[in-house]
Amino acid sequence: MSYSALAVVAVLAVLVVDLAVLRTRLVTRRVFWTAYAIVIFFQLLMNGVLTGLDVVTYDPDAIWGPRIAYAPVEDLLFGFALVLLTLASWAAVNRRANTARRRGLDTRTRPSSTR
Repeated sequence: MSYSALAVVAVLAVLVVDLAVLRTRLVTRRVFWTAYAIVIFFQLLMNGVLTGLDVVTYDPDAIWGPRIAYAPVEDLLFGFALVLLTLASWAAVNRRANTARRRGLDTRTRPSSTR
């Protein structure tokens, strides 16, 4: 599978995880897109530096071709998938902890047994 195809598969898989598996529905929330705008600014900045200075190079036959700030669009797709998966996972874990806390269950961690 090519780099470009993997990027598309990653985005689709993470969208399924967000919307159907974890059911956090982050992509439907304005706060996610606001946070993602901040993340993408810095991603483009660093990708631009790394690819613009040829620290990272791409085989032109392995990517679609269009670039934003020197970075192939596939990098933006992978970045989106990574950010969404991380935030959706965090939101799901936080939601479960809050649910347990409301039910009166102890959510504190146990003392270390390695003392």
